[in-house]
Amino acid sequence: MTSLNSNAYRLSVMAAGVVGFLGAQLPAALAQQQQIPQGWFKACTKQEDVDICNVQNITTAGNGQLVTGVSLIELKGKVNRKVFQVTVPTGRLVPPGIGLQIDTGKTQKLDYVICFPDRCVAEVPLTDQLINSFKKGSNLTLTSVNFQNQPNPIKVALTGFSGAFDGPPLQQSDIEDRQKKLQDFVAKNNQDFAKKLKEEQDKAKTAN
Repeated sequence: MTSLNSNAYRLSVMAAGVVGFLGAQLPAALAQQQQIPQGWFKACTKQEDVDICNVQNITTAGNGQLVTGVSLIELKGKVNRKVFQVTVPTGRLVPPGIGLQIDTGKTQKLDYVICFPDRCVAEVPLTDQLINSFKKGSNLTLTSVNFQNQPNPIKVALTGFSGAFDGPPLQQSDIEDRQKKLQDFVAKNNQDFAKKLKEEQDKAKTAN
């Protein structure tokens, strides 16, 4: 792999990881209250003379942990590359990869390209055909296989995809605001869990 290709690969993984976290999705009730953009959105940044735009949809659990991340990444400038990436938690069987199905269409396999301690990333080239399929479709079904050899299908609605893909990116201030609200939400969840745990422990002591 040439150094240019290596840089393209590293930057695309960075885009999925770093920008992806900033877009982590909060529960609908909280999001409505906080007026956080839901579903698909675009975030752009610049790294080493390369413009990176990432159209994504991130789904997290109530504690803020990643469930599934979808990223359509385009690099322009010194490096030019387009990739479609799906990020899932660790503990996946690698050979099956991730199945990508649009509505009731044929399932396409995405091979894993890298695993970090907290997530694994699969990718395929981002083509105009794939983008048009997203614009015409209603739902994505993304299926990974866990270490117990059980498929974990996750549905992602394509509502709002076209607007996010063709529209302007979020402002940096919006991204930072979203990150802060996510961190505050996770911190409060952790505090509530610790409080409930202490109450249960106190009840157990009283019972004894």
